[in-house]
Amino acid sequence: MKTNDTKASVPYITRSRDGAEIACWKSGSGPALILVHGTMADHTRWKPILPELEAKFTVYAMDRRGRGGSADEAQPYALTREFEDVAAVVDAVYADTGEAPSALGHSHGAICSLEASLLTPHLKKLVLYEPPVPAGPEVVLKLEKLLQEGKREEVVSAFLREIVRMPEEQLGAIQSLPSWEGRVAAAHTIVRELKEQIKHYPFRSEKFHAMRVPTLLLLGGASPAPFKTVVDLAHKTLPASQVALLAGQQHAAMDTGKEIFLKPVLEFLAP
Repeated sequence: MKTNDTKASVPYITRSRDGAEIACWKSGSGPALILVHGTMADHTRWKPILPELEAKFTVYAMDRRGRGGSADEAQPYALTREFEDVAAVVDAVYADTGEAPSALGHSHGAICSLEASLLTPHLKKLVLYEPPVPAGPEVVLKLEKLLQEGKREEVVSAFLREIVRMPEEQLGAIQSLPSWEGRVAAAHTIVRELKEQIKHYPFRSEKFHAMRVPTLLLLGGASPAPFKTVVDLAHKTLPASQVALLAGQQHAAMDTGKEIFLKPVLEFLAP
């Protein structure tokens, strides 16, 4: 990992396997923790809980490829490149510090983090918050049409309503956050990720039967049933996993219940 400046506003850069530059925003002090955001976000997604994390960890908040400071060179898009990106950051942090980092992945970032665990031996712990629920083809077609019409904000809103199943009052709160602008800017990545998942990502549980990375699975207590199904499957699949229920929360507890979110995460990641 490298940087051309010591200022916090300049990202640390890692090169992924295909040469793409992946930006991380480093802050705080303590053991290394890599943050991997979900669909339609960038590293600013973590701002609501960043001060609490910085107090205990050296945080590396990634911009997934095609967002923020990260490049998007490989065409056509392939989901496996994203797995390699996370693994590359893990390996770079390990090379810099000599200690294995932990990773916290949200939604699509949880899938990227989980798959990255098969590509690097240097992960200490994993926190996976509600890996994504598969989308139906008809929803993906609707989002693709909105994108083609240039209705980027509608793409994001429809994704949150129809796939995440976010209540309107929570959606309104999300739209008022500073991270909303970044979500809209990344609207095109929503469609490509969903299409790739449908076509090329069948989850194969047998790959993880020998995995021994301690893993915390987070599930919102008020999340729709499909999220529970996915978390239950992951818990059965991962030998060293445990589940924490976030009471009263859904898919964005970092925004709507940060104390409820942070308590199990900090306890699990404690040395």
